[in-house]
Amino acid sequence: MGDKTWLPFPVLLLAALPPVLLSGAAGFTPSLDSDFTFTLPAGQKECFYQPMPLKASLEIEYQVLDGAGLDIDFHLASPEGKTLVFEQRKSDGVHTVETEVGDYMFCFDNTFSTISEKVIFFELILDNMGEQAQEQEDWKKYITGTDMLDMKLEDILDPIIKIASDVQLRLHLGIHQQHQVQTKQKWAHTNPA
Repeated sequence: MGDKTWLPFPVLLLAALPPVLLSGAAGFTPSLDSDFTFTLPAGQKECFYQPMPLKASLEIEYQVLDGAGLDIDFHLASPEGKTLVFEQRKSDGVHTVETEVGDYMFCFDNTFSTISEKVIFFELILDNMGEQAQEQEDWKKYITGTDMLDMKLEDILDPIIKIASDVQLRLHLGIHQQHQVQTKQKWAHTNPA
């Protein structure tokens, strides 16, 4: 713990595109969002850092999913170290700030707990990120036809169900075989030859 955890902007195939294709991004800039779930041990504090441009919007939503009291201390600080939000023993929260250039720090603090670890979910929604956000979506317009992977939940679900069924079958087979071996061993010990 105590190490800085940087949350970089997602990079989607930009390295494969020539810079000429990425110039001239204009118009609507989509929001970038990501979420993270982690376990925070008792007596510990974990901080994250998010780089932001000028006049963007940073929204942080968090919720304590598990742990005694379902509560956590939350701290959000500006790049200059000014406290923007400080909450104690809250189970959830949503906070939005208009940003300056720099790294925003947000921390989840469980130092008040001596026994209970907490499972924490948080989501970052970054709006008005300027060209960075637009460039990360522009790659999609250069992919056509069969190059675009169009996958539905049903396409993924069928193989998963088949694998789960196979695993369950193998588990039952293993339990049955183990029971047979134990039965043979029991009979071997009770009926010595």
